[in-house]
Amino acid sequence: MSKLSEPLKALINAAHAKPNTLPAPRNIRSVYEKIASNAAAKKVGMPAWLTASAAATFTMNSPESLLELYRLASSPTFKKSDTHGVYTAEFMREIGLKCIGLNGVPRTINCLGAFFAGLPQEIQSELLKRPARRSLNSANINDVVARGKWMWNDIYAPFSDKLTAKLAQSHPDMPVFIIEGEYGALFSNPPSSEIDTALRPNLGRVLTSVFAIAVLRAQTGVGPQVVSHVFGLRKAFDHGSAEAEGEVPVEGGKWLASDEGSVWLLEQVDEIIAALGGGEGSSFAPGHAARKEKARL
Repeated sequence: MSKLSEPLKALINAAHAKPNTLPAPRNIRSVYEKIASNAAAKKVGMPAWLTASAAATFTMNSPESLLELYRLASSPTFKKSDTHGVYTAEFMREIGLKCIGLNGVPRTINCLGAFFAGLPQEIQSELLKRPARRSLNSANINDVVARGKWMWNDIYAPFSDKLTAKLAQSHPDMPVFIIEGEYGALFSNPPSSEIDTALRPNLGRVLTSVFAIAVLRAQTGVGPQVVSHVFGLRKAFDHGSAEAEGEVPVEGGKWLASDEGSVWLLEQVDEIIAALGGGEGSSFAPGHAARKEKARL
């Protein structure tokens, strides 16, 4: 195989392209601790604030910070069982997996890989025992598609059909991929037994909306989608899907769906963006803009 030239390698790794993940700021643990403390005061449970914090951190591309968040969430303060450390790691990597649907594959690959590598050895060993849950085959494909359509309709009703048609105008396969491939195969809960669920967490309907709000807020530039998922969070309670069979109650979820709660949720994400971005905003795609600005000077 031929080698890349030194100039080409230098350009790929140029500072203005920001080719690497973000390091953890020295104060990031205190940022997460403040969010956890504020959440407790608002009676928002750990699953909700951890979902929002992890989703924003994955989007900001900082696996070192994800490990700090894990250390906080798995600390004795929040420990509820002997399997809490494994469960928390499972929960966070489930959030990371779902980020594929909104952030794309590469950022998730890098963050989840570095996250796993930084976990304690005993946690890694347990995670390696977990089989895949989302394999598609002729026996389950209809159920996957049905789950996708259900979640899509639950979030976007009464405009779901209109939105589907609008997406199809852009590309006929766009709603097919989004509804079946993302909402069905990725965002909805994979089928599992009660025993499996006790060991391997699902986000469920409410936390999936919390996740989406946090990711999209951290991306910037997608305000209409943030609005859609803020409404989607409300609809989880308006439609009763938050209490549907198989859903785990989310402490503070209904409050987060209110105006006051949604403001609080967005503000917590903004705190993470400010800390990880060093006051320069989101890291989602700022590199080349910085280069252009430099060229003007």
